[in-house]
Amino acid sequence: MRPTPRKAVVASALTLAALAAVSLPATPAAAMPERAAPVAAAPGVTAPTAATAPAGTASTGVTSTAGTAHGRAAAAPAKAAAAAGACTPAQVITNGGFESGVPPWTQSSTSVITSRTGQSAHGGTAFAWLDGVGGTHTDTLSQSVTIPSGCATATLTFWLHIDTAETTSSTAYDKLTAKIGTTTLATYSNLDKNTGYVQKSFDVSAFAGQTVSLAFTGTEDSSLQSSFVLDDFALDTSGDTVPPADSTRTPAAPSYTVSLTSNTAGTVWTGHESATFTNASANTLGEVYLRLWDNYHGTCTSMPITVGNVTGGAAGALSVGCTALRITLASPLAQGQSATIGFDLGITVPNGADRFGYDGAFSFIGNALPLLAVKDGAGWHLDPYTNNGESFYSLAADFKVTLDHPTTLLVPATGASVDAAGTSGRTVTTATATKVRDFAWAAGPFSKISGTSTAGTPINVYSVTGISSANAQSMLTTAKTAVDAHASRFGAYPYGELDAVIDNNFWFGGMEYPGFVLDLVSTTALTHEIGHQWWYGIVGDDEYNSPWLDESFTDYATDLALGKTGTGCWSSVSWASSAEKITNSMAYWDTHSSRYSTVVYGYGKCALHDLRRLIGDTAMAKLLKDYATSHGYGVSTTAEFKAAAQAATTTDLTSFWTTHRIEG
Repeated sequence: MRPTPRKAVVASALTLAALAAVSLPATPAAAMPERAAPVAAAPGVTAPTAATAPAGTASTGVTSTAGTAHGRAAAAPAKAAAAAGACTPAQVITNGGFESGVPPWTQSSTSVITSRTGQSAHGGTAFAWLDGVGGTHTDTLSQSVTIPSGCATATLTFWLHIDTAETTSSTAYDKLTAKIGTTTLATYSNLDKNTGYVQKSFDVSAFAGQTVSLAFTGTEDSSLQSSFVLDDFALDTSGDTVPPADSTRTPAAPSYTVSLTSNTAGTVWTGHESATFTNASANTLGEVYLRLWDNYHGTCTSMPITVGNVTGGAAGALSVGCTALRITLASPLAQGQSATIGFDLGITVPNGADRFGYDGAFSFIGNALPLLAVKDGAGWHLDPYTNNGESFYSLAADFKVTLDHPTTLLVPATGASVDAAGTSGRTVTTATATKVRDFAWAAGPFSKISGTSTAGTPINVYSVTGISSANAQSMLTTAKTAVDAHASRFGAYPYGELDAVIDNNFWFGGMEYPGFVLDLVSTTALTHEIGHQWWYGIVGDDEYNSPWLDESFTDYATDLALGKTGTGCWSSVSWASSAEKITNSMAYWDTHSSRYSTVVYGYGKCALHDLRRLIGDTAMAKLLKDYATSHGYGVSTTAEFKAAAQAATTTDLTSFWTTHRIEG
């Protein structure tokens, strides 16, 4: 949803910084997520202490750092397992005995996986030898593993031999740390030396349904060697099938009412928000979570988004880098019951031409309104913010947002807007939108031009200072063409008017919100972001766990709108590893950021072009239009799309999904 200039503008522009984030363990559906930031209370609310924090939570964690264009959240939790299916016992580690060479292991140097003299294998001839240098040194060894859901047990085993020249019996000078995701399984040291191999075993069932990194780090101090020798890894899943979880998404049918007043510059907004919702699940709903996404752009001690004076429930601790706020409802909701929570809201826009930031006199305010998180059979979806793509996952909702601002500022926004005179020198803009997943706006002394597409969609282009009138007119023409092209393929554009805000200082290619997009001067980027009005806007998805469902589909739609057929594009596919798949989550892409655009945008759209060639143009066109209709204002999953595609053709698509690495 946020194509980099490489994808959306030119093939050689911005490359995102590589990331070091890894997956955190899943949270059981009945438990709170692990903290990714210090416990902090919402303004006006006392934070729980360690003694009063909800069960299943830690009271402290990693402090969120200030966000920049290439920054990253402090931690990247992997998603909890989807609703469990049947248990198929499996051994999921590849090349656990190292007898097939290095792949898919990643090693810090070519000497880690070895058969050299000085140590011996537990079985066969190869093994992993970390350290043993006798000086300050670090070795690492890792493999990405996918632990299937549905089985009662998952057990990791490996054989470990430690020998050392250290003579102490009390000081751990040299250490080996074993982790899965960011969870430390064990730490060994020179104090654990042994004469042979010892098998180690760990229950990793909590990671079912996740792709996580199994990693070992060996460190030596400045003198006297310690060798950590590993061999014969296995990760076995077995046991009875886990009963299926409740797959209903709740809280459902949200309705948000917001009233905000800005400062003179449009960079600070204060006021009130309320959210009304219904429990759609058969399970009682006793709490909800608000996502305060833009707190990624600050710190937990200086938050751009503040919430206080909560009504309808009690605010708990902030978590996930202070982007998630738990609210315990005043009265638990049975299925079909509704409730309303309200709170005071403060928004401070940071400096920077970003989807949440200001560029001179122009503010861009995306993802700033707190939204209800989604709960389903996997529990609460409380993923971290990712600057590499999107984490946003919300159900279609209704918004009424009143924005009181200086009359000198134009305020393009999601939905249909009506302006009324406010107090002296001010205007009150009221924007209403139905069945949208988010709400965004901008504020500034924009230049505005307007037009209507051939099919009747009103379009406004708002330009910052420095955008020529010719470029603004070009973007208006592009928007008219794009909205009609997408509508002809996937169904009518539903959001009334469409606002495009243009600034060539954006570090990204573009960003979409319902009825509102941010963009550079670029035909491709604007056509792409408008395509997102269908793929994620109308046909929703979990952007953190299934980014391909909006990015691949939108890039495919962009190709079609621009008359590109993707001929031969799959022939250039080259996978970086066996773990790389089109359907990987942002937890994976945040640790492989240089491949995200190539695989999700490029390979993803090429796979859809290949599917079209396989089942035929007519069948593919009908498939996507019918799919957009049947999933309109709902949520799409990979499994549902695969089932719909299979139903659209008599050709068995099993090998197609395998070849194109589309799993789920």
